[in-house]
Order: sequence, then structure tokens, then C-alpha cells
Amino acid sequence: MPGSPSNDSRGTVVFGIVRPCSHRLTEGLKTEWMAHLCGLCLALRADHGQFARIVTNYDGLIVSVLTEAQTERVPAQRRTAGPCPLRGMRTAPVARGEGARLAATVSLVLASAKVRDHVADRDGLLKRRPLAAAARRVATGWDRAGARTGTELGFDTAVLVDAVDRQPAIEGLAGPGTSLLTVTEPTETATAAAFAHTAVLAGRPENRAPLAEAGRLFGRLAHLLDAVEDQAADDASGAWNPLTATGAGRAEARRLADDAVHGIRLALRDAEFTDGRLAHVLLAHELRTSVDRAFGTVACAHPGLPEGPPEKPPVPRGFLAGCAAFVGLCCTCQLCCASEYEGPWSRKKREGVCHQGDGCDGCCDCCDGCGNCDCCDSCNCCDCGS
Repeated sequence: MPGSPSNDSRGTVVFGIVRPCSHRLTEGLKTEWMAHLCGLCLALRADHGQFARIVTNYDGLIVSVLTEAQTERVPAQRRTAGPCPLRGMRTAPVARGEGARLAATVSLVLASAKVRDHVADRDGLLKRRPLAAAARRVATGWDRAGARTGTELGFDTAVLVDAVDRQPAIEGLAGPGTSLLTVTEPTETATAAAFAHTAVLAGRPENRAPLAEAGRLFGRLAHLLDAVEDQAADDASGAWNPLTATGAGRAEARRLADDAVHGIRLALRDAEFTDGRLAHVLLAHELRTSVDRAFGTVACAHPGLPEGPPEKPPVPRGFLAGCAAFVGLCCTCQLCCASEYEGPWSRKKREGVCHQGDGCDGCCDCCDGCGNCDCCDSCNCCDCGS
């Protein structure tokens, strides 16, 4: 169940920046990517109940991907899941194990923080006290459930909660001239901890340092790209945005984003993987596409907005209204099968999973300085020189 309960640039981690294009994934890797996405969704249901599946997100599955990439593949890491509306009522192999559970734990704890943000900001229907109280109870339950599963996995979710709790104070003190890196630090700390713990679960302690560095830079990138994509809507609604508040500008954000992508590639070189093809494609190449997409520098054959005056940015839905829209999209299979649908929270145009990447016309840029051409086996859109 793709999606993320986020409609602003506040908070700690905002997932959803890695959305692979089908031209950059072979059928095998696309199947693997879906296995981790569905595995995250089912791990949330198994450990935390049906409603928790609402926090499933594209980027959370990277924690599961990294864990599996460091281990020898065994049959127990996959199981066949029953029919699901988001897969067109088809069965499919899904990832299982500690990596999926860690991904679920991280997603749940960070989503609970986002709910508390919406309550504190009195967004939408949460202006009403009974609904705000219900949302707080949901967030508290998710915090406890995430902490319980985290303890079983040897992961202290307090580092995530602490990062979330520090964010508002940092934003409150930020002003013109404040470094963007000061604002992104809590996000970096949270994602560094999650990435590093995949090495613990995989029994590869030598990978903790490089994966912590990759996670730190991934968190920086997630925060920056979210700020870039939301700046127009935030300015229109008066919401807090890092770029506007600090006066840093898009050029500085682009420089930091490019540096983060490069740093992630370097960190991945220092980690040892048993089979790191999917992790490499997602983190070394799809992130570059994510940056280009956020800054409007990517060429794609998808039809764009009609020419004419800039369109008014959509007004995001509140948390509960977004939940209702999300349920509707699930029940009508639009998240999976629609060529285009409106995001339940952000109201931005999205593509169904089955249509993602159809029509892209660019090369996947496999050999763009990554120093690792193993991903050439994963490409079907370019000659990488293999």
C-alpha cells in the first residue's frame, strides 16, 4: 500500500522519493522491489494490526532491501502472499523476516510522529477535540507497538522519537542564514540509525559505518527534496518550509542534494553485499532521478501539464481526510491499476504501481561515475558498456 501520511515539510522523515522507473528495472528486480513493498505492508499487519498498513511507503522498504542484500538468500526469506487488490488480485512472492519487520517498525514510529504533528498543527478535521484525541491515541499506540517490535529486533526506537521531538525546536530557531544542514540533522540521525541496524540484523558489523553514512545522506536528501517539491504549496498556505525560512534557495538545495547522492554512492562502495543489485539501483541511480524530478530537470515522455499560466498548487488534505481517500483508492484498486490518481494526502498526481515508468525515454545512466557496473545487468534501457 504505497503512500505516506505527509502533507507538509515539517516533521522528521518524509518517505516517497524513490519511485523506480520500469525502464531501469528488469522484470526480476521489479519483482524483488514489489516483494519488499508487499513484505513491509504485511509485516505491519502481522505485528501491528490491519490499520497500521496505512503507513506503508516506498522508501521504508529500502531498510528491508538493505538487510537482505547483506545476507545469503534462503527460501525462508520469501513466502507467497494471497490475492491483494493492489496487485490486481494476484498472488505474489513477498519478503519476510527481520528486515521487513525493521522497515515496519521505522515506518510506524515515524508515522506516529507525523500524526502528532498534524494534531499539534490542528490540521483539517483535527481541529475538533474528539478527533484530535482519537488521533493522539493512535499515535501513542503506534509508538508503543514500534518500540516493542524494535526491542525484539535489538533496535532502540528512542533515537527516532528523539529526532522527531527535536525537530520543532530546531525549526523554531531557524531563520535567514541558518544552514539547511542544521534543519535536516534530525532526519539524518534517524535514517542513519535505521540503515546502520540493517548491518546488525544481517550479521555484518563491518557495514555499520558505511551504511550509517549512506542513511545519514539519504535522510538529508529526503528532507531536501520534500522541501523543494512542497515549497510552492507551503508558501501559498503559509506552512513552514526550510528553503523559505532559511532563505537558502533552490540552488543551495540542489548543491546539497547532488553532494548527498554522490556521498551515498561512495558509502555503498565501502559496504560488502552478498547481492546488492537492487540496493545499488535504488540508492545509486534512482536517487539521481529523484533529484532531477524534484528540480524539474528530468526528461520524460509522460504527458506534462498543459501550457499556460502556472497552476495553483493543490491544497493538501488533513490526516483523517487523507486516510479516507486512501481507503477509497485501495478499494477501487487505483493505487495499483490507475494510470494516474490524486495522492490521498498531498493531492499531487501519482501513477499506479503497474504504470510507473511507462513511457520514460531516458537512459538509466548506469555508469555515471558510480564505479560499479554490476547494475548494468539490471538495465534494459541503455548500453552501459558491459
